[in-house]
Amino acid sequence: MKARLASGVERPRVQVTTRPLWRLRLQREALRYLICAVSLAGLAASARFAISPPRPANMQPRASAPGPDRAAEGYAALFARRYLTWNASEPQQSVRWLGGFAGAGMEASAGLALPPSGAQRVEWAEVVQGREPGRGRHVYTVAAQTDSAGLLYLTVSVARTPDGHLALAGYPAFVGAPASAPAQASERAREVGDPALATVVRRALRNYLAGSAGELAADLSPRARVSLPGLALSLQATSRLSWSPDGRSVVALVQALDARGAQYTLEYEVDVQLSQGRWEVSAVQMDPSA
Repeated sequence: MKARLASGVERPRVQVTTRPLWRLRLQREALRYLICAVSLAGLAASARFAISPPRPANMQPRASAPGPDRAAEGYAALFARRYLTWNASEPQQSVRWLGGFAGAGMEASAGLALPPSGAQRVEWAEVVQGREPGRGRHVYTVAAQTDSAGLLYLTVSVARTPDGHLALAGYPAFVGAPASAPAQASERAREVGDPALATVVRRALRNYLAGSAGELAADLSPRARVSLPGLALSLQATSRLSWSPDGRSVVALVQALDARGAQYTLEYEVDVQLSQGRWEVSAVQMDPSA
């Protein structure tokens, strides 16, 4: 404001205006309050996403692939054993053995009628193939070595009842063997050129085949897990030492002899590692803890 004097000259005038103290503080601290609020909101959102992350409404947990039904496989092998084991002089034995499998769903003895004479025994039986034509139903191919008819292949259909029990899902069938081909020659691999490594592998295999745990331990790494074979063998020769495709193992082709004089040509994969300039064996052919 300006005041006009009598001489006509204007003189500045000061006007004092009062404002509430809280309003002045609010204006001065507004930016800081805004920054704090944004930070708190960000922390809250991060905590929410960590505790309960968002997911699409149609996302479903991924189901793991079902593994083999070992109980159903065993059921099929047991049926094959009892079906193929018979004695014509004791027909009621087959009825007793197969009656529990057949039940009321099929003919007694699963449709097996014995010949007038003779007998047959199963030496071993093993599931060699399986397929699932429907949910909860399996068709297994069982290889059975018999003492009279030789090696036979039998398909056995097995189903799971609603309460989880195992049951035959049809009559068995004799079939041919699964397709096979002659042994394939190993691909030419890089030969082991380190004499020290070759010495360690040969010594380890000699002690491994002989079952000499104490001697073998000298060539094992601290974390190695090795299970010795039940048949003691003496290493006669090593015809090939080559690297595996991944370069972590040495593949050894050896000739070994047992106490009876039987000779075997065997192939072992020996895991090796270089530790402080010294080759060590970490596994031989298999992991006993797997």
